[in-house]
Amino acid sequence: MQKNMSSNSSPCTNQSESHLRLLGHDSTLMVGQSVSLTLGGDSLLVVDERAMRKSDRTCCGLLPKPTNKVTHSISLYNVLETDVSPAGLTITYAEPVSKNDVAVTALQYPIVDEEKATVETWSKKLLDLAYGNAQRYKRLKVLINPFGGKGTAARLYRTYAEPVFAAAHCQLDVQETTHGGHATEIAERIDIDAYDAIVCCSGDGLPYEVFNGLAKKPNAREALAKLAVAMLPCGSGNAMAWNLCGTGSVSVAALTIVKGLRMPMDLMSVTQGSSRTLSFLSQSFGIVAESDLGTDNLRWMGAHRFTYGFLVRLMHRAVYPCDLAIKVAVNDKATIKSHYDTYANSNVPTRSIEDNAEQGLPKLEYGTILDELPRDWEVIPGETIGNFFAGNMAIVSKDTPFFPASVPHDGLMDIVTVDGTTSRAKILKMMSAVPEGAFFDMPEVVIRKALAYRLTPREKEGYISVDGEKIPFEAFQVEIHKGLGTVLSKSGHLYEARGPRP
Repeated sequence: MQKNMSSNSSPCTNQSESHLRLLGHDSTLMVGQSVSLTLGGDSLLVVDERAMRKSDRTCCGLLPKPTNKVTHSISLYNVLETDVSPAGLTITYAEPVSKNDVAVTALQYPIVDEEKATVETWSKKLLDLAYGNAQRYKRLKVLINPFGGKGTAARLYRTYAEPVFAAAHCQLDVQETTHGGHATEIAERIDIDAYDAIVCCSGDGLPYEVFNGLAKKPNAREALAKLAVAMLPCGSGNAMAWNLCGTGSVSVAALTIVKGLRMPMDLMSVTQGSSRTLSFLSQSFGIVAESDLGTDNLRWMGAHRFTYGFLVRLMHRAVYPCDLAIKVAVNDKATIKSHYDTYANSNVPTRSIEDNAEQGLPKLEYGTILDELPRDWEVIPGETIGNFFAGNMAIVSKDTPFFPASVPHDGLMDIVTVDGTTSRAKILKMMSAVPEGAFFDMPEVVIRKALAYRLTPREKEGYISVDGEKIPFEAFQVEIHKGLGTVLSKSGHLYEARGPRP
């Protein structure tokens, strides 16, 4: 929608309608005698006094009626574009329309030809402030999974995301996936110089496929560095959107992608036998994997299916024996907190251009599951494991910051283990403590930062989840690669989650 803000001069004045000027070191633009547009530290302040001026009839001997001026503040972060044309100055922005959504709207002010240069100078400054270090006019390859979540991804994209992208003048190439693994095929063939980012309209399954498609390229490292991956939350978990955009709203996530900052992010190699895949989010074994993968038939419940599956399994079984060995980097919670604080207060990470950027995936420093276990790895008793969860992102689903100390670019994964002999009441208390941030400090929760690990199930049947995808129930090994991937994030530095409590 458009709000036409053209001004009417008073019938008692013979001044021209051209009253536009810059004030305050070019921060304030005057439109007519009635409207001022001021660039603040983080907002555009619109002051409209036309209502007051319409009642100002002093030339006829009457006192003006007291009316209030209209003040409107627009966050610079929400400003999408400006346009100076014969029709005037148009400022397009994403206006909050509810607690969780924004919608594209615009302000328009008439100008005359002699004011055009001044308006263009001010408009350029507005956009510079609105975008900061973010790239404008991003070239986006948009992939829509029409079957993900509740099957509404295409509608959500057209209704809530596409108008934001279009208003920001992003270049869009939209394609629906038709089968499992299709996004991997698209990413493997994609021209990495033709786009700035691949946007996944889905749950976490499509980003998983995209990362693995880019990994199949002969120049995998270059592809993963050049093409950022982003998500519009259209699935049931949407962890990537919560971590990078801080929202489950499609329209707000679209705005975050428009204003998103490129950020290097660690990725993990998962090996089973001779196969190797990339993981961006997590791997789970035990009750969390069972609760996720064992409830695929309940996808109609959305995110609630995980909670349902967890409670059902907690009542029936709590122990998942395995052999576990970890290349531990930090195993003390106080030191982990210190590590997080140091990272959070450090400079924003950047990726240097390496001579071998044209090559494939990085060499596996610790080999594969087929190699002998390195001697310096810590062997963890696994007879009574109830839950094993390794993560690279802080949030695993809405209101579930399971790995609050996780950061994007430190070359370490976070591993949480919980003994299966812990009482059901205590485990329920743990899970309820996750949203409020008390989970990390509970003594029954063991947390390590690690470089790699190997897990071998002792039973014949069960579930292992990698980024929410099922893999064969057999031994697997994981190691992390610092800054191998690239994403678009709101901060360009941290995930959108509160860190561990001091």
